[in-house]
Amino acid sequence: MAFQIPRGTQDILPGEVEKWQFIEEKAKDICRRFQYREIRTPVFEHTELFLRGVGDTTDIVQKEMYTFLDRKERSLTLRPEGTASVVRSYVENKLYSDPNQPTKLFYIGPMFRYERPQQGRYRQFVQFGVEAIGSNDPAIDAEVISLAIEFYKSLGLKSLKLVINSLGDRDSRIAHRDALIRHFEPQIDEFCSDCKERLEKNPLRILDCKKDRDHELMKTAPAILQYLNDESSSYFSKVKQYLTDLGIDYVVDSGLVRGLDYYNHTAFEIMSEAKGFGSITTLCGGGRYNGLVEDIGGPDMPGIGFALSIERLLAALEAEKIQLPLEQSIDCYVVALGEQAENRAVTLLHECRKSGLAAEKDYQNRKLKGQFKAADRLHAKFVIVMGDDELQKGVANVKEMATGEQLEVSLNELVSYIQNKS
Repeated sequence: MAFQIPRGTQDILPGEVEKWQFIEEKAKDICRRFQYREIRTPVFEHTELFLRGVGDTTDIVQKEMYTFLDRKERSLTLRPEGTASVVRSYVENKLYSDPNQPTKLFYIGPMFRYERPQQGRYRQFVQFGVEAIGSNDPAIDAEVISLAIEFYKSLGLKSLKLVINSLGDRDSRIAHRDALIRHFEPQIDEFCSDCKERLEKNPLRILDCKKDRDHELMKTAPAILQYLNDESSSYFSKVKQYLTDLGIDYVVDSGLVRGLDYYNHTAFEIMSEAKGFGSITTLCGGGRYNGLVEDIGGPDMPGIGFALSIERLLAALEAEKIQLPLEQSIDCYVVALGEQAENRAVTLLHECRKSGLAAEKDYQNRKLKGQFKAADRLHAKFVIVMGDDELQKGVANVKEMATGEQLEVSLNELVSYIQNKS
């Protein structure tokens, strides 16, 4: 029987995985500069965490979660997103008691959603996300957005569009909720079953429906910005002013609601406008989630964050034809001719690697020409050639591949010679 990879997953092979490593290092570096520290949470949690944290009216909870019972009949779910797990850890480990506030965290790891696979979208995918918990300052909203923008720009992306909205505070959302119910209720029978269920539970989710997006009532639905109270309106104005001060262009879209129930106040998405990127243009999404920490059993602490898909990022890089500056060479390749030289090559290779050099040798019994071809395929900077005659003299021939220059070097000085030239 020939086994195949499950639908909606992928193998990331050598040659491609280096791109992931490069991106992950970029993410870690920018988080270091913005003072966000890494957190690692389990890939599965108790299902109730996502029901409460993500929201039982969302597509994620209703249709996309991988949920199973363990041997003691406890319901567990592979994490579909990162925020709920981070907030659970924040509460459980009492990170709110740390004197350094807000608590600024980032994560990189696999998430799982049962979605229809398409370009840049998988059932197992990797998210990079940040969370800043413990501050009501609109400046932290601008900081989180600027971190995401700087991350994309550091990788060379240029065709970016930032879209922002305000979902308001609790009072603003209640006023908007009532207006949405009045708007949709007379013709709700024309909508899908999901929208009918959401009308009373969370009518804001109707605006995010993919099936009924072209319905006439969608175009005339009351916008949340019309229902912002003075406090919410002032908060949103400050966020916009900070973005302007930081030189970050944005577009206000009153229809942006995001796909998770825990958002309030600032919501945002970063999109790719690159030609040929595809119909789904969103690269990154996030927003403020005041109240989520309390819902998960912690103190009343505000928070804001974002998450982005590494797969979507790679697709955007491809659309803009950006080649990442990957290091694809090794320092040296050892060519051995003769039995004694072969024996010495094993220890020489080990000495090179212990000294921090990336080194390789032949393990296929190739002739001299074949070994040089192998060195060339590995983009070796230097090729060390030694036969039994050179071994008796205690030397090796070193060829610098970029210049073609060859030099006889003492075996005792060989490693330091390569180090100084690399």
